[in-house]
Amino acid sequence: MLYFRHHGIVQELLHNLKYRNQQDIGVYFGNWMGKNLAKEGFKSEIDVVIPVPLHQKKLKKRGYNQVDGFAKKIAENLDAKFLPDGLLKTRNTKTQTKKTRLLRWTQSNDLFIFNDNHQILAKNVLLVDDVITTGATIEACAEALLTKNLKNLYVASMVMVPKLGN
Repeated sequence: MLYFRHHGIVQELLHNLKYRNQQDIGVYFGNWMGKNLAKEGFKSEIDVVIPVPLHQKKLKKRGYNQVDGFAKKIAENLDAKFLPDGLLKTRNTKTQTKKTRLLRWTQSNDLFIFNDNHQILAKNVLLVDDVITTGATIEACAEALLTKNLKNLYVASMVMVPKLGN
């Protein structure tokens, strides 16, 4: 939906969502994106919406997953099932904001697993995150989901950090 720029309004919105408990930001953008996806024909396409999870320790400390409101509103607009615990994070990693691209990729292996309490066989799944920087997190989540014989996997994000330079 949005592009990230240092010291820009998008960065301020993300920080308010993630660190200042302003969950209404995610809800607003989820409603916006969900309505647009429905207009584009995804209402009949998406069966399940799964947010990128936080580790239990980080979730307990923060009190909420900043992606949940965004993902839930998308699911509501698409008449899809919302699975906030569809993926589980296996390790409590430090923030990735200061890590290099290579370090993010190497530390993402086996970081997420699918919660087998749910069934997504032959389903169209929308994987949702708040921000995509290098793609390492979203790829690690996708790998965990793709082991479950989905019909299709789609990805949505509130914010994209454009790659600068080479």
